[in-house]
Amino acid sequence: METGVQPEIRVLADGAAIAKSAALVFVQAAASAVRDRGSFTVALAGGSTPKVLYGLLAADSILRSQVPWDKMHLFFGDERHVGPEHPESNFRMATEAMISKAPLRADQVTRIKGEYEDTERAAREYEQGLRAHFKLKDGEYPRFDLLLAGMGNEGHTLSLFPGTKALHADGRIAVRNWVGKLYTERITITAPAANNAAQIIFMVTGADKALALKGVLEGPFEPDQLPAQLLQPINGKLLWLVDAAAGGMLSIGIRE
Repeated sequence: METGVQPEIRVLADGAAIAKSAALVFVQAAASAVRDRGSFTVALAGGSTPKVLYGLLAADSILRSQVPWDKMHLFFGDERHVGPEHPESNFRMATEAMISKAPLRADQVTRIKGEYEDTERAAREYEQGLRAHFKLKDGEYPRFDLLLAGMGNEGHTLSLFPGTKALHADGRIAVRNWVGKLYTERITITAPAANNAAQIIFMVTGADKALALKGVLEGPFEPDQLPAQLLQPINGKLLWLVDAAAGGMLSIGIRE
């Protein structure tokens, strides 16, 4: 892996342990951001482990009481080319697991409009929403306090898939991305936008990810093959929370 920020790698028992650890980091990041600036911005991820995390934040009484709901703004790292009611929608998953159960106003959530037939329009509109919220000048990227990410068994993250055009979308905050192997369009934030975050947390589970994870963390820097290698904050922290199955081939990391 190219030497950027030194990642913290923690190997935990299972997805439930990852969600619990991520929830603690989430509330710490929130408290710190609110203390420093009075607000907390987070880019949410899709996937099964983030879903457990969102459920914990909304339903666990201790965690729920520590989340500054009224000072939080939620964004998304990527979205499928589907509407907000669709079973594959990241927005729908986050809404069912957390947003609908938490004291959040509609204007505290900025979603990606995956229902648009024209995914370029969806990407541009989302980019404009980020520019407006973060008051960005041309060439600037949003600074999320926290960005959540997962990794696929071929090393993709967000909707940055191996060999796709979005890996080289310099200067853009959000782009459409044709994913040939899935025969679909996706809308995703770009790696430079993600890397401006104050903290990135990867959550990775499953033995089918073990080889790609070893490649990402211990192999040569080949992000066209393993796009997850691109996510390295330029001025922030990088935390990998992986389960024992996904981390089974790693020679590095703290096993808990």
